[in-house]
Amino acid sequence: MNTNRNIADYYNQTLNHYKNWWRLDNNLSVHYGIWDNGTRNFQESLLNTNKVLANFANVVTGERVLDAGCGVGGSSFYLAKECNVVVEGITLSEKQYEYAKKAKDSLGIDNQVTFSIQDYTNTNFKDESFDLIWAIESVTSAPDKGRFAKEAMRLLVPGGKLIIADYFKADNDVQDTGNLLEKWRTLWSMARFLTLDEYCSAFSKEGFKLNSQKDVTENIKPTAKRMYMSYLFGGPFAVAYNLLNRPSPFAKNHYKSGLYQYKALKKGLWSYNILLFQK
Repeated sequence: MNTNRNIADYYNQTLNHYKNWWRLDNNLSVHYGIWDNGTRNFQESLLNTNKVLANFANVVTGERVLDAGCGVGGSSFYLAKECNVVVEGITLSEKQYEYAKKAKDSLGIDNQVTFSIQDYTNTNFKDESFDLIWAIESVTSAPDKGRFAKEAMRLLVPGGKLIIADYFKADNDVQDTGNLLEKWRTLWSMARFLTLDEYCSAFSKEGFKLNSQKDVTENIKPTAKRMYMSYLFGGPFAVAYNLLNRPSPFAKNHYKSGLYQYKALKKGLWSYNILLFQK
C-alpha cells in the first residue's frame, strides 16, 4: 500500500538525485519536460511544461491556485511570476518543503506564494478557496483518486478548474510481460497505474466534467530518453556507490527507474496526458 510516509520518504531520499540529474537549483522542477518544435534543451522543456499547462488551463491574473504536490515549487513560482496569481503549494516531503521555502526567499515573491506540508486529499483549506487546482505528476501517487477528486471538488469555487498532467496505463489488452510498470511505480512510490478511462471515471463520479484532454506522449519522449541515458551512464556509479555505502532504500535502486519507464514507453505501455476538469 502506498502511504503518505512512503511518498514523502521517496522524495526526501532522492532529492540529491534530482539536484544532480534535473539540475534542480536552476530548474526547480522534478517532472517530465514537454518538448515542442522551438524547445532547444532540457531546461527549456521543463519550463515549457508549465507554459503548456498554464495555456491549457487559461490561467487568469488574480486567480487563487492550489499547486497540489508542488515539489520544490517550480510551478508555483512560474504561475506567480508569469500569470500574476496567488499560489498555495503543498507537498508531503519535508525536504521539498524546505527547498521550496529557501528558493522562495531568493526570488522575492513573499506575498504571492505560500508552502505547507499537507495531504492533498485532506487539506486544512476552507471550502471554495481556489479558482484552479494544479497537479503535475502528483495524483499518480494517490491510491484512491476519488479521495483527491472529492477534496478538489470541495476546494474549488463553482466553475473552478482542475488541471492534471499525469501518466496513464495503456488499455488493459496491452500486456506488460516484463512487469515494467510495476517495477517503475515501486521505485517512485507511485500508486497502481490506471487507464485514462479509469482515471477520468473517478473524477466524474465526484461531479467533475472533463472539458478537454491532450495526449502529449510524443512531446515527453526526449525527457524519457534522457532518463534512460542517465541509467546507462549513471548506473555503474550507482552500483559502485551502493557497494561502498549504505544508501537509503529508495535511493539504492532509483537509477533503474530510467530503464523501466523508457522500456515501458517504447512498448506502448503508458502515455502522458493533460486533463482539464471543471467543477
